[in-house]
This record gives sequence, structure tokens and C-alpha cells, in this order.
Amino acid sequence: MNDQMSGRQTVAPASVPPAEAAAPTTSPAVPEVPAAPRPPRRALRAVARWTAAVLVFGGLGTGTALAITSAERGDVPGLATEGDGRWAYPELSLPALPAGSPRPFTKANAARIHHADLRELLLPAPAGATPDKALNGGWVKRERFLAEYRAEDRDELAQLLTDIPPRHIAARGWTMPDGTRARIYLLRFDSAGAVTDVQRQLGIGVTMRWPLAGAEEVAFDATWKSARAVEGFSSYALTEKAPQGDAHTRLAYSMAGDTLALIVHERPGRAESARIPFQQTVILQNQLLG
Repeated sequence: MNDQMSGRQTVAPASVPPAEAAAPTTSPAVPEVPAAPRPPRRALRAVARWTAAVLVFGGLGTGTALAITSAERGDVPGLATEGDGRWAYPELSLPALPAGSPRPFTKANAARIHHADLRELLLPAPAGATPDKALNGGWVKRERFLAEYRAEDRDELAQLLTDIPPRHIAARGWTMPDGTRARIYLLRFDSAGAVTDVQRQLGIGVTMRWPLAGAEEVAFDATWKSARAVEGFSSYALTEKAPQGDAHTRLAYSMAGDTLALIVHERPGRAESARIPFQQTVILQNQLLG
């Protein structure tokens, strides 16, 4: 997929030094060469915008930026035409950290621990969404997370989360006017190693040991590129195999240091355009975790 839906990080434009003037001549008969004009401000702003886009989409942003936005279409190269189905997310900002705490993917944080409140790392609902009252951006119990999976698999998965218990689970959900139901779960564990163990037990990246309820047959989304994950952690996108039922399920797992994210979209029908807001949601949630 050539189009990219993610938000861009705010990057301050670098200062541009004035062009050097030519050395004055010693002969009064020869006029001085005038200094080269400064580039127009409009051009500087354009360069800054494109530089920001290159940094974000080149994977160089590792969580040190102070803000993230849902990118304006004209600022990001390679986006599809207007009406591509992207959702209008609000401007996003990374939450404040306790004094002296580093961000998760910096050299000062070798353990890749998220020190921010997990609830503040959840992606907010886009414009036009109807919030899910049960998944309102706060803490949820383990049973609510397990309810995403098939009933016959929940006991085994519950045992896994007993053996490797998450410290917290935060979740947010909403429904869009087109009927798409979105849910995001963030599970924070004691360490990045614990997340790796859970990933291996779930079969993430290989095959799904425990599929979601209503989406028993899934395949890795061939349009999802690993470069769209934030540098420092893994992200896998899957899509329900045909024939789907009344809704088409897409899901993604992201392993971000000590935090595991599950992102689910269920769209009535089989509209191919549903892939675009789904990948947009994954990218933006990944950036908040990075």
C-alpha cells in the first residue's frame, strides 16, 4: 500500500543562516555585489513540513517528540485522494512523564518501560464516533479483555495471564457512523521480557493460537508494511479470511516494550476502504506508545 495514514510529529524548522554577501571590492568604481536574498518564508515552511513528514515516515521518530498530529493530506507525500476513508482524529500529544523519567525507547530507558499513565497512551476516538460506555478509556478487568476471544479458549488464555499477569489493562472503544466498531486494549506487564513471553504463547507473528471471537480464520495483512511500526517494537496486522460473516474483522498486535496493544476493527460488509482507517488507527496508536 503506497498511501500512509499516520499522524506526523511536530518538528521545529531548522534556522536558515543568511546567505553570505560577497566581499566588497577595493575599487569605488565597482559596486558591491548585493547579498543573496533570503528564501521566501513560504518556501521555508514547505521545507519544514516535508522534513517532518520524512522523519516520521522514515521511522526516525522514537518517542522523543512532544506532539503528534493527524496529518493534513497536503503535508504528507503519497497519500490517496480525498475521500480515502481516513478518520478525523484530534491532535495528539504525548502525556507528561514523572520528573526524571525517560521515554520508553530512548538510550536512558534500556528496559523500555512506559512511565506515563497507561490510560493517557490510549488513542482518543475520532470525530463522529459514539463512545463505548464499557470501554471508556479507563481500567478494565481481565475478563473484559478475555471476552474478545472464543469462549472455548478463554480458560487457557486466562491461565496465561495468571502465569504472566499484566499490571494494568486500559481500553477504549467506539462506533463510527458507518457501523465500524473499534476497540483498543493496552496491557502493561512488569517487563518487556514478559510481553515477549506472551507474544510467543499467543503465536503472534507466526500463527494465532487463540483467534478472536467471530474471526476464527485470519491471515496476515499483506498490505501492512513493517516500516509502519515505530522503531523499537513489533507490530502485526491481520485480516479475517473470506468468506466473512456480516462483518469483516481486522486486528493488530503491537509489542511496545512492557506494553502489549490489541487493536480491533469490525466493519459491516466487505468494503476494502475499511483497511485505510484501520491502518491509520494502528499507526497512530503505535506512535503514542513509542
